[in-house]
Amino acid sequence: MGKAKVKRASTSIDMTAMCDVSFLLLTFFVLTATARQPEVLVVDTPQSTSPEKLPDDGLGIISVSNGKIFFSVKNPNVRELTLRNISQKYNVNFSAEEYEKFRQLDEFGVPVNNLRQLLSLPNEQRTENIQPGIPVDSTETNSNELYAWVQEARRATIEFNRSREGEKGYVDPGPMKVAIKADAEERYPTINLIIETLRNQKQNKFSFVTGLRREN
Repeated sequence: MGKAKVKRASTSIDMTAMCDVSFLLLTFFVLTATARQPEVLVVDTPQSTSPEKLPDDGLGIISVSNGKIFFSVKNPNVRELTLRNISQKYNVNFSAEEYEKFRQLDEFGVPVNNLRQLLSLPNEQRTENIQPGIPVDSTETNSNELYAWVQEARRATIEFNRSREGEKGYVDPGPMKVAIKADAEERYPTINLIIETLRNQKQNKFSFVTGLRREN
């Protein structure tokens, strides 16, 4: 007796639902992602083999290249609190719009008295060429503006952390960490002034930002 032949049917998978999910995920990531802002002060850092990474929060970075010193604070809320402290210290008033613009400013390198002028410019015009750098010297007076920025940023970090106490799941990250991002060809006197400025306010522990070099 012959075997009955079973008709073979072609198999197909409907990918419509999968495509819909893929496009939804792509749209979500595009709308929620934050574009990385280009560096204002381009720094060619020295190379090292250390894989340790800097934290994403609770960090202040001092960048230096060609004798110019720039400063940045990672947390936008701490940035605003820092500027409010600086406003009182140097008696320079800022508007609500200027505070909001400063929250979005990744790094800057101008004296306090020139900061309002910098904030009035569009992002594409806030180039390194028009920013002379933050004044620094070996004193602890208002003439050493880098000293004031670091000091007030550290205070603002403590203030912000205290304001979050009691939030569910919140863990205090501790004091602000400081990192120095210096050009590999930067002269020693400028680096020495930065280190002395940090030591004058008992900030004896700090990091150096380097590029990753492959081990032989």
